[in-house]
Amino acid sequence: MTALNNPNVVHHLTRDDKEITLLGTAHVSKESVALVKTVIEQENPDTVAVELCPSRFETIKQKDQWREMDIIKVIREKKAFLLLANFMLASFQKRIAAKLDIKPGAEMIQAIESGEAAGADIHLADRDIRITLSRTWRTMGLWSKVKLLFQLILSLGEVEDIGEEDIENMKKQDVLESLLAELGQAMPVVKDILIDERDRYLCEKIRSAPGRKVVAVVGAGHVPGIKAYWEKEIQLDQLEQLPPKGRLAGTLKWILPGLILLLLAAGFYIGGKDAGTGMLTWWVVANGVLAGLGAVIALAHPLTVVSSVVAAPLTSLNPMIAAGWVSGLVEAFARKPRVRDFERLPQDILSVKGFWKNKVTKILLVVVFTNLGSSIGTFVAIPMMLRFF
Repeated sequence: MTALNNPNVVHHLTRDDKEITLLGTAHVSKESVALVKTVIEQENPDTVAVELCPSRFETIKQKDQWREMDIIKVIREKKAFLLLANFMLASFQKRIAAKLDIKPGAEMIQAIESGEAAGADIHLADRDIRITLSRTWRTMGLWSKVKLLFQLILSLGEVEDIGEEDIENMKKQDVLESLLAELGQAMPVVKDILIDERDRYLCEKIRSAPGRKVVAVVGAGHVPGIKAYWEKEIQLDQLEQLPPKGRLAGTLKWILPGLILLLLAAGFYIGGKDAGTGMLTWWVVANGVLAGLGAVIALAHPLTVVSSVVAAPLTSLNPMIAAGWVSGLVEAFARKPRVRDFERLPQDILSVKGFWKNKVTKILLVVVFTNLGSSIGTFVAIPMMLRFF
């Protein structure tokens, strides 16, 4: 049986007058790379569609693009967690690739190279990763974000027992998405954004690709969904929009600080100076200590730890500022990343130690863990404050 006729990974579809060969691959697999090359050479398509968005395509084409990262801008635009999550996902994929002596995303690189060699147009079929992560982030509550963070951290040590046969089995599910499978089962909305929405997006982009003959290279985990939506109407604009922030979350962001201030005022008014002072002390200590502990866990600079302790009780009462942003900026100035930190990013993200050692990822960890500590501090402080009534 030739690769072109393998029904397990090669699927032949039609759309109007188009002939579309849908190829399901494992994102880290020597077999998949060879298969991509063979199929494109046999098909000689007009267009090769790949499961890449413009930003990921540029990362492949311009490998040093990360050197232009502005870490201060990342903090100010509230994208620290999204970038950290992206690094952790990339780490998992890179370590599996290194274990099997293959470049991560090699099958997509091969698809681009084989497509260009055949004179085919390269069609980017995936939704921008930033939109996908942002849509996911906005659906998650605090506890879900905490679970996601620790799921990603735990993933940093999960590749030692993975062999090539296991990787081939991952063709049944996208490698990166497999990290979030357990989380997706607990939160169907997250699964919908990470997998189902992208199935629909990829489906529409592939069937609308230019040319009469198209080869589409996607992670095999998306193949069932693409085939299921093949004959259905899909609105791309709805899948590209960032959903508005939840009204409840937006309202609580303003109401909670107001209630805490009222609680403190009531403590002084009803319980007197001692009660009010005790409530205020609990608020400052719980927020400051736990935010500072978060910074310590991230191995932050001493000045950063102090700034997080001082900032957290105040920023928790200000909906527009987070303690992590303050501590992240202090860390960025106290330990300003140098060129070598950006140069070492591809190597440092391959280990837990590297994440905590590299100044770029350490800043992201400082932001995330300080914010986490401050948030926990708020929920610890409130019941302790109520005890004074």
